[in-house]
Amino acid sequence: MIITYANKKDLAWLTKNDKYVSSDVLGKKITGREILIAKSGKSVVGWLRFGFFWDSIPFINRLHIEEKYRKQGIGKSMVEFFEKEMKRKKHKFVMLSSMASEEAQHFYRKLGYKDIGGLVILKEEGLELFFRKEL
Repeated sequence: MIITYANKKDLAWLTKNDKYVSSDVLGKKITGREILIAKSGKSVVGWLRFGFFWDSIPFINRLHIEEKYRKQGIGKSMVEFFEKEMKRKKHKFVMLSSMASEEAQHFYRKLGYKDIGGLVILKEEGLELFFRKEL
C-alpha cells in the first residue's frame, strides 16, 4: 500500500466516490495538496480529505476506506501520514470531528485524539464531537 497526495489523475475517481463535496472543490483540494489517497497496486482503497479550521489548524474533514479494505490498518496509516506531514509543516496540533452516533470516534480515541467538545449543527444529524491531538 502506498499513501500519497492525490493528483489530477485521481479527480474522476474522487468525484465518483466522495459525495460530500463537488468536483470543483475536489479539484481545488488536489491543487492545494489537501487530499491523501491510499493505493493498493493501481486501485485507490481510501482517501483522507482535510482543510484548516480557522484557516490555520489542520482539520481532517473526511477519512474513508473502501469496505473490503477496512480493519487492515489503512485508516491508521493514513492518519499517521497526515499527522507526520502536519508536524513537518510545523503545526503543533490537529483536529477532526465525528458524529456521536458514528463508530469512528472510538477509532480516533485509540489513535490518541482527545475529546474537546461537541455541538449540534444540524438537528437531524445530532451531536458532532470534536477532537484534538498534539503533535
